[in-house]
Amino acid sequence: MTKKDAAAPVAAPADDAALLGPSQVRELAERLEVRPTKQWGQNFVVDANTVRKIVRVAGVGPSDVVVEVGPGLGSLTLALLPVVKAVTAVEVDPRLAGALEDTVRSLQPDNADRLRLVAADALTVTKLPGPDPTALVANLPYNISVPVVLSFLEHFPSIDRVLVMVQLEVAERLAAKPGGKIYGVPSLKAAWYADVELAGRVGRNVFWPAPNVDSGLVSMRRRKPPKTTASRKDVFACIDAAFLQRRKALRGALASWAGSADAAEQALVRAGIDPKTRGEQLDITAFARIAEARPAGVEPSERRARRRGNAS
Repeated sequence: MTKKDAAAPVAAPADDAALLGPSQVRELAERLEVRPTKQWGQNFVVDANTVRKIVRVAGVGPSDVVVEVGPGLGSLTLALLPVVKAVTAVEVDPRLAGALEDTVRSLQPDNADRLRLVAADALTVTKLPGPDPTALVANLPYNISVPVVLSFLEHFPSIDRVLVMVQLEVAERLAAKPGGKIYGVPSLKAAWYADVELAGRVGRNVFWPAPNVDSGLVSMRRRKPPKTTASRKDVFACIDAAFLQRRKALRGALASWAGSADAAEQALVRAGIDPKTRGEQLDITAFARIAEARPAGVEPSERRARRRGNAS
């Protein structure tokens, strides 16, 4: 911790009266005629201690501008507002988006001016109103959790911290290290942007309705991507190819990506990787070296297929 961090004022967390409890969540949902849907992965947090824990583990404070994806009825939003400088809430459900500001004004009138609402699909958001966000803190819908995290890290380089609650299996995959069975595409793509850790587990009984799976907290601290002349897009394409057939050695798995198995082997050797290695054994730095060593002028197989189809 720096001297600046140590001297920074710490805002008091919201008390129970300023948060949503189980009965309030159900009453609010009934009044709005909202029935949680699988389409949008809606499971609303009804436990005050859980949202306070998320805010605490996120490490956000009075200087932070937090973007929250999927605020729902406002449980986490209400926990964030007393602690941070501002919250930009991105909500796709029009009924929930329309009610969030009223809920904040009702329970925390003094903090209402700290909320900015963006009624949109988070996967389409590339710009946000107001100051640049410094953190992403959210209870993410399970069905879009990884794409949302990666999209916001890509489009908002000002975000230096992430704390998201996701399905436990997804959390474990994001935080997985090389060599394990659950290590794969999400682990590597997240590692391009940040150091990723599993920051805790959350039971099912803190949600309404209770999901069929446990949840996990994922913490990310942004760092510089690996030094490479390859673009992020090229590195990600290499990762996708490697895990499309994850049981194959990279010489075979990367054949289409490189143009042929021989070309893949040559790229791997140039990158200092044994061609018999499998993708799950390598970290993000190794994949960056492989992408950099790809033969120049090789056209991705899917693009070649489209071109051939257009010509026929």
